[in-house]
Amino acid sequence: MIEIQHLHKSFGEKEVLKDVSTLFDKGKTNLIIGRSGSGKTVFMKILIGLYRPSSGEIRYDNRSLTAMTKKELNELRREMGMLFQGSALFDSMTVLENVTFPLTMFTNDGWRDREKRAKFCLERVNLTDADDLYPGEISGGMMKRVAIARAIAMNPAYLFCDEPNSGLDPKNSLLIDDLIHDITKEYNITTVINTHDMNSVMNIGEKIIFINEGHKDWEGTKDEIMMSSNRELSDFVFASDLFKKVKEVNNFINEEN
Repeated sequence: MIEIQHLHKSFGEKEVLKDVSTLFDKGKTNLIIGRSGSGKTVFMKILIGLYRPSSGEIRYDNRSLTAMTKKELNELRREMGMLFQGSALFDSMTVLENVTFPLTMFTNDGWRDREKRAKFCLERVNLTDADDLYPGEISGGMMKRVAIARAIAMNPAYLFCDEPNSGLDPKNSLLIDDLIHDITKEYNITTVINTHDMNSVMNIGEKIIFINEGHKDWEGTKDEIMMSSNRELSDFVFASDLFKKVKEVNNFINEEN
């Protein structure tokens, strides 16, 4: 569980985040949505300790992030898995070497144990025959799955995903969504996803917060988002004709019932 209380962040005279409070539950896919420039990327960077807040409190299972020493913060980061927007795999490393990388960096395990753990993680993301391939030899969807395997290699308590479906076709996007959701449930991880993908919102949005001009403007579930009267949220989520039609159908069904 990650608890955020009255979070503010300014850069000089520009206030980017303005009194954001929320709770990200363990075992749920928690999504952050908002327009470009809304402050959601800064919010994510504060959560993982890359930026310090101007004021406010962040607690990881009752441990204060803002009060941590550098050593304590490094220890907390060992409990975090990161899935980056561009996968961020090492081109010069094989798939297996990419997944073993955090184990090499942060554990004293021997190669056999690291290899065993990496192979298990690759099997969990349905990649069993790609160990010796390089990132340039696999598809974008496979690269995302390798990145997920690497992110869970250390058995994290917290998983952060930055635009996990960026650059993927709809089919692979759905596969990645389902994989992240299933892993979150299976390992009871606190998962936080920064996304623009409304398909992800409607597919796995168990907890959604909408950041608008630095404020938390709305929070709820994928079902509640359909009924929201928040104009800014509706304009953002239902910008496409497809989602407008989905909302119209949903409203019609509710009126009939």
